[in-house]
Amino acid sequence: MVRKWMMVLVVCVFAASLLGFSSCAKKQVKTDEAAKPAAVKQAAPAAPSDDADRQRRLAELEKQQKLQAEIRAFESENIFFDFDKSELKPAARTVLEKKAGWLRANSQYKLKIEGHCDERGTVEYNLALGERRAKAAMKYLSALGISADRMTTVSYGEERPADPGKNEAAWAKNRRDEFKLAK
Repeated sequence: MVRKWMMVLVVCVFAASLLGFSSCAKKQVKTDEAAKPAAVKQAAPAAPSDDADRQRRLAELEKQQKLQAEIRAFESENIFFDFDKSELKPAARTVLEKKAGWLRANSQYKLKIEGHCDERGTVEYNLALGERRAKAAMKYLSALGISADRMTTVSYGEERPADPGKNEAAWAKNRRDEFKLAK
């Protein structure tokens, strides 16, 4: 019995959909352009509030795009270390001073400093060296006025090489600190 009712219901729905989609085509009515009232002929100019709202949205979009570009630039600039060292080079200090300025201007962001090493040395030694490198950058940023509770450090040791090569040029790229932002 239920099966019959379901079948009847399906047939009714199908018939109703056919009737709804197969109506007569509408006649094209030609209108005389001269007969239209003047208000209909010209599109109403955008209300000043619509234009101001559009301008505001465009300005906000440009601001977001600029911020995203700044974040990419911030995160793509690493600092590098000498072999078996965690002392900051003058070039690294310059980069960190620039990063501190950006962090002061964007106080809603937190920073993760990732310490990395080349493959030479034991895993344990490289993890400790990566941590010392990250802490050196954190200490310098703190001295520049960035709150320590906005920063964290992590050491990846030799786990994440920037260059997998087995020569001094590759190893120099791997002895680095990377910087990641988060809100």
